[in-house]
Amino acid sequence: MNRVTPTRRKLPIGIQTLRDIREGGYYYVDKTPLVARLADSGKFYFLSRPRRFGKSLLLDTIACAFEGKRQLFDAHDGADGTAPREKLFLADHWDWVKPHPVIRLSFAAGRLQRREQLEEHIHAQLEANARHLGVELPPPQTDIPLRFDALIERAAETHHRQAVVLVDEYDKPILDNLEAPEIARAMREGLRNLYSVIKGRDADLRFVLLTGVSKFSKVSIFSGLNNLNDITLDERYGTLCGYTEEDIDTVFAPELEAAKQEGQPLDREEIRRWYNGYRWGPVSVYNPFDVLLLLDKRQFRAHWFETGTPTFLVEWLRGKGFFTPQLERLYASEQLLSTFDVERIEPEALLWQTGYLTIDGQQRKGAATVYTLRVPNLEVRSALNEALLLGGWLPGGTPLSQLTLRLYDLLTDGDAQALRAHFERLYASIPHDWVRANPIAQYEGYYASVFYSHLASLGLDIVPEEVSNPGQCDLVIRHAGRAWVIEFKVIDGDAPTGEAMRQLKAKDYAAKHRGAPGIEEVIELGVEFSPTKRQIVGWEVARG
Repeated sequence: MNRVTPTRRKLPIGIQTLRDIREGGYYYVDKTPLVARLADSGKFYFLSRPRRFGKSLLLDTIACAFEGKRQLFDAHDGADGTAPREKLFLADHWDWVKPHPVIRLSFAAGRLQRREQLEEHIHAQLEANARHLGVELPPPQTDIPLRFDALIERAAETHHRQAVVLVDEYDKPILDNLEAPEIARAMREGLRNLYSVIKGRDADLRFVLLTGVSKFSKVSIFSGLNNLNDITLDERYGTLCGYTEEDIDTVFAPELEAAKQEGQPLDREEIRRWYNGYRWGPVSVYNPFDVLLLLDKRQFRAHWFETGTPTFLVEWLRGKGFFTPQLERLYASEQLLSTFDVERIEPEALLWQTGYLTIDGQQRKGAATVYTLRVPNLEVRSALNEALLLGGWLPGGTPLSQLTLRLYDLLTDGDAQALRAHFERLYASIPHDWVRANPIAQYEGYYASVFYSHLASLGLDIVPEEVSNPGQCDLVIRHAGRAWVIEFKVIDGDAPTGEAMRQLKAKDYAAKHRGAPGIEEVIELGVEFSPTKRQIVGWEVARG
């Protein structure tokens, strides 16, 4: 008997307005219970999330609620030609009696590269808001803080209700110019002048939410605005952006069923490995952009990563001599994650805020909270490590795609000796002149980073064991029924010492993988590298 395909909707790829989604017949994951909680619990909020995680749609949803557009939240039968839709939570949990004037500011579009451009952009948005709300502003010659102050005051007076201020990508003009610190500082100063107005207008404001990617220190950009409630790591709002497991299995169930019936089934565990893993609370979430592109194209690939190769991030990590195996496990205090500024950028904060690391756990140590960070999923691990290799860890012209395909085949075949030859060719392909001229190659952890990142770029199941020492990299790769337990050690001198294998045996990382589900063979691999020879000098293999 033929199975009936459930009712399907359109996938809201790139759509950031609630009206388009609700009236256009698109899927919508109802986040309005959390919107109601926000509105009921306070007034001034700040939220940091990576790019393309639904922040703009969240702000538009909040704006529609405060503007009193109840029809977008109620159930609808489609009689007027718009798409039928189910009732959202907020329809019965909101004060719809009288709307509030909403002021929207956005820095999401385009790239501003001069302070003058920033000020022109702000003036234009203030004037657009004034026209929309039917209020007069002081003339353009007036400075921005005075015009913004007047906009809030007059909006509240004209509409006889407190105003709402929503700011999208509050930090983008700064982030876009981090490679030019003087410009970034000028942008920061211009934005600080704008945001400083908000606290003084407390009596005229009902609700304020600023969203962005980074958590710039309050001193640097929110000077005076010390009443913002930062909900970035508030467990109650951990799923405010992103899709949960339940969302995938309920809201998008028709897409999974359709893919199955059309002969292109999408394995749920594979979806989880590729795109889940982001965590800002007890419940992990999927990258929504990845999920939508996967359901549309039915291909597992780095959809999110490909929309914005982090050139600055790659170059900055290279300049810092970042030890790439640490992507699997880093430790950071809450203060460190919250301290981000033009003059002080910490690797942990930058990688976490931009979505290339996520929180894996936390513990109290005295008065401090310490977070464990890790790569969230297979997409980020493989794509970021490939970008790092191509972005300066290896010389330009290195045939990385060919090398990666060859590496995959060797691991699949379990050919340990051919694997040695493969890595020897990789290191031999790095010209001596390039090594002498490139600062990254002088870094203690460089050769271990190349070893790890080449393996990690495959997107296989990698388990880090010990990654804190730049001269050493312990990891486990599970693939094709085998567990490769590897110790990579940079040694003094040119002769093998056997220390790598001795440490493997002493630590006995292999024990927990013997007899594990899906593992038919364990291969212990002790690798010793000589920086003077710039080559592998020790390669011991134990199979069992």
